[in-house]
Amino acid sequence: MINRRTFRVAIACATGVALATGVTTLASAASTHQTASAPKPTVVLVHGAWSDAASWGAVIKRLQTKGYPVAAPPTALRSLSDDSAYLASYLKTIHGPIVLVGHSYGGSVITNAATDNTNVKALVYISAFAPDEGETASKLTAKFPGTHITTDPNAQVPTALTPVPFTLANGTAGVDLYTKADKYRDLFLSNRLSSKAAAELAATQRPAAPAALDGESGKPAWKIIPSWYLVSNDDHLIPPATESFMAARAHAHTVKADTPHAAQVTNPEIVTNLIEQAAATTR
Repeated sequence: MINRRTFRVAIACATGVALATGVTTLASAASTHQTASAPKPTVVLVHGAWSDAASWGAVIKRLQTKGYPVAAPPTALRSLSDDSAYLASYLKTIHGPIVLVGHSYGGSVITNAATDNTNVKALVYISAFAPDEGETASKLTAKFPGTHITTDPNAQVPTALTPVPFTLANGTAGVDLYTKADKYRDLFLSNRLSSKAAAELAATQRPAAPAALDGESGKPAWKIIPSWYLVSNDDHLIPPATESFMAARAHAHTVKADTPHAAQVTNPEIVTNLIEQAAATTR
């Protein structure tokens, strides 16, 4: 027979266990809620040569639908040092963690711009240059065979490009390099989009100055910041072998896909998924 004292002790113990369990459950629920509601990193998308921020359109829509803050600042394509300095200044205006994404020449820009920014938690290269110190985009393009940008390695200007001279108001002369309209579909899209769609992209391309493509890279951010890399196996501009080399050297989390150079245009879901993989590590 249970006496009153034993009964009271049993009730007290049971109540204590119930309260402890409840507190643990509430704490667990609160922790889960905090994790689920943690702010997502800002994704900054950097375009490359002969392109513009609009090339990220389909990726931007997907990321914004998933709740990511997104920015796609323009790249002037004047010189690697100037382009990188501009992006570095832009990044300083963003509070909180950043996932920095570069396409093509934009990879060289993010490699230099992110070096001293502790808010940049991940670098994502999409068919992009990931140069080491002293390397240039032009030399990396020629490192392995396979590029369609030129058929004459001795030519001063790659055969797929057209030089357009200009004069500034102060009398200074310069030259811009444009991709030839009839080469654009092959170089950037591997002939996967219609001729009409390719012609629209070619018409709105931003030209690149030779100083951008021949500018030597500085200390690479990928040596201190985790990186992700999409190797486009059907890239007609940067040879896939070059992309694989750069990805392996950077110890990047690498995805290889049957995509052309402008993978963000033709396969935005693959690009978005890779960006999300990188973003998941920042939360």
